[in-house]
Amino acid sequence: MNYTFFDFLQLIGSLGIFIFGMKVFSEALQKVAGHRLRTILKKMTSNRLAGIVSGFSVTAITQSSTTTTVMVVSFVNAGLLTFAESIGVIMGANIGTTITAWMVSIFGFKVSITPIAIALIGIFFPFLFVPHSKLKQGAEAIIGFGILFIGLEFIKGAMPDIQNNPEMLSFVQNLTGFGFGSILLFVLAGTLLTLLTQSSSASTTITLVMLAQGWIEFEIAAAMILGENIGTTVTANIAALVGNVHAKRAARFHFLFNVIGVLWMLLVFNYFLTILDYILSIANPFHVSLFLDDPESRLNATLGLSLFHTLFNITNVILLLALVPLLAKMVERLLPVKAASDEEFRLKYIERGIMPSVELSLVEAQREVQAFARIVKKMFLSFRALLFENAPAPQMLAKIKKREEITDNIELEIADYLTEVSAKNLSFEASLRVRGMLSIINDLERIADVIFQISKTYERMLESEFSLAEGPTEELKEMVSAIYRGIEKMRENLGKDPGQINLKEAYQMEKEIDEIRDRYRRLHFERLEQKAYPTKSGFFYIEFLNRLERIGDHLLNINEAAAGKK
Repeated sequence: MNYTFFDFLQLIGSLGIFIFGMKVFSEALQKVAGHRLRTILKKMTSNRLAGIVSGFSVTAITQSSTTTTVMVVSFVNAGLLTFAESIGVIMGANIGTTITAWMVSIFGFKVSITPIAIALIGIFFPFLFVPHSKLKQGAEAIIGFGILFIGLEFIKGAMPDIQNNPEMLSFVQNLTGFGFGSILLFVLAGTLLTLLTQSSSASTTITLVMLAQGWIEFEIAAAMILGENIGTTVTANIAALVGNVHAKRAARFHFLFNVIGVLWMLLVFNYFLTILDYILSIANPFHVSLFLDDPESRLNATLGLSLFHTLFNITNVILLLALVPLLAKMVERLLPVKAASDEEFRLKYIERGIMPSVELSLVEAQREVQAFARIVKKMFLSFRALLFENAPAPQMLAKIKKREEITDNIELEIADYLTEVSAKNLSFEASLRVRGMLSIINDLERIADVIFQISKTYERMLESEFSLAEGPTEELKEMVSAIYRGIEKMRENLGKDPGQINLKEAYQMEKEIDEIRDRYRRLHFERLEQKAYPTKSGFFYIEFLNRLERIGDHLLNINEAAAGKK
């Protein structure tokens, strides 16, 4: 045997080039079509069939079922998709992932595309340095596509030559002599290969190369494809570990759906392959049997394996479509909603596991910012109840204090996440959105601090046994009402795209808050001169008034940042 450890390292390196090319290709496509991916997933889930088309389309665009399922888990976690809506998308992603196998089979084995790939890299490489983002991202996609097939060519060249290394072939053949047990063994091998590469596309490509080189027979390659269908569900399940219960359900459904598909296929495995061979012989009179071991049949077998991959996934969707409600109920029973744990504080939408695409990461962060604003609103309502509704002071003060601590944590968590996102290759628009959200969470946390501070002022007022006179109380009600309207407008704007935000209303509200503060501050000093109320009581009143006005300033900052003006 003349296959050395250095040769093995070259094989690993070739696989690394292929996976890197797939990563660059997939991420660039996501950048180019990022907004459209969100639109497809959000709008094409009105029914299960539309969801299947949606999942297929997104996977065909991203060239990765793993990416699609992680996106789906992210959307479910962020509340943009329900668990029921995610089911169709997951099934469609299983069909879409077969596109990669066809691409590799046709361009990798039937056509010599490597010289074309290198030429494409040479043509598009200069476009990486242009300022136009879409052109740059398109160039990245083409270059990733080229690197992918260069890596495939390297893998084919780095695979051990069977004629010069018969010992290696005998090792593989020793594992194929257990009948149906060998099929099960290579299903497991396909699963493990996908777990190691963290890419069903990479593991499918390796299987295709091994089949084309004569390392494994068609039956064994088909068994590995089945295992890879199970292995591809693992990444989404890892991503869902830190998600909410609905995200976990989506990931578990994917796993259950694929495992059931593999189980029924194993029952009819040999019959299915025989029918597949017969279909190919009808479609092509010159078809050479998939089960023969010669160079011509091996090249046909790569296309046959791609067809097997596609037919299996389509058949699995058709067979299990009627059982989806039953499978969904099974998953829901396995993962029931635990109200107590789900209501504890944690980030609701951001996942700290595997980070999805930049576009989806920003969607998650935006949803978390909106949740942050809801907590701030609840704090303000607690203060209003404390001041005007005779709410029990100890409970309200404790609630405000607890939420203020939560807002401190939320700001840090979101800022950390946005820092991770900003470390990626962001477009100019995405970079502006990150900066805007960092500004927004800073101002939201400042508002929470102000509310906590005025609640402490109220507590001191109680301890001093002072109270506000009727006039100042009514004036504070007017100020609090203006601030509340400002908070509602701020929350409304956080749910809009920057171009949809009307800042004129925000400016008018901030002006109204300033005018209320100025008008009642003048009245306050006049009343002090007239000794209308004790100085200490007036001190508490003016502190409430000034601090409430500061909330108005922060609200304007948030509206400007949401509109992309700050």
